[in-house]
Amino acid sequence: MAAKMIDIQKLKDYRNIPIDQVGIKNLKYPIKVLDRKNGFQHTVATINMYVDLPHHSKGTHMSRFVELLHTFQLEVSLKSFGIILEEMKTILDAASSHVEMAFPYFIEKKAPVSQSPGLVNYTCTFAGTNDRYGNLDLVSEVVVPITSLCPCSKEISDAGAHNQRGEVRLSTRFNKFIWIEDMIDLVERAASCELYSVLKRVDEKYVTEKAYNNPKFVEDVVRDIAQELNSDDNIIWFSVSAENFESIHNHSAYASITSGDKPEAKQR
Repeated sequence: MAAKMIDIQKLKDYRNIPIDQVGIKNLKYPIKVLDRKNGFQHTVATINMYVDLPHHSKGTHMSRFVELLHTFQLEVSLKSFGIILEEMKTILDAASSHVEMAFPYFIEKKAPVSQSPGLVNYTCTFAGTNDRYGNLDLVSEVVVPITSLCPCSKEISDAGAHNQRGEVRLSTRFNKFIWIEDMIDLVERAASCELYSVLKRVDEKYVTEKAYNNPKFVEDVVRDIAQELNSDDNIIWFSVSAENFESIHNHSAYASITSGDKPEAKQR
């Protein structure tokens, strides 16, 4: 008869120090997320899952995090996020829980003139917390590559203007569900021009001229995005930053805006 195995995690700890977050980090896991055009999209996420640990507990049960993920059949949405967070608290006997899922998201875009199709990838993150009082906090983030053209360079040059590829990071809290595609569209509208994976010569002419006729500083990009989000009643809070990887400098240009919570806003 096999000897009974001791559950070390259940033993008492006598240092009297609680732990804010304990769990698993950098787990690669296949998931499927909501896709506005196709229903669902399969991708691979990098996942962090944490719970708090009271002062008297020696450890948490790490395997239960992965077991819980598997019960959701890999389907991830902002709605299921709330359920996952609640289940984590129950299964791991915790007062609070936190999950982050970062994943590549692909959108088919057609070139502006030739209409040649190609996939553009964006980095997306869902992050959620369920605190000890049962309050749910969800944040959706997208990282969007853009093109920007310098207004100053255009103004002072007899011919041409320097442009560069940039990156915009937009995080939002919201009242009702918001599509990943809507966040990406908002960012791309604020750029001098959006990016494409396939460009024929007629398309290259188009995007070059569009950027030239639509110069933007990083300050312009974040302000345009913030202005639109400030007028959207569905957005409770946002943080937006833009970084241009300068073509004529050995440094980046950067700007960011973080809003305050809007009065009477309540996430649900």
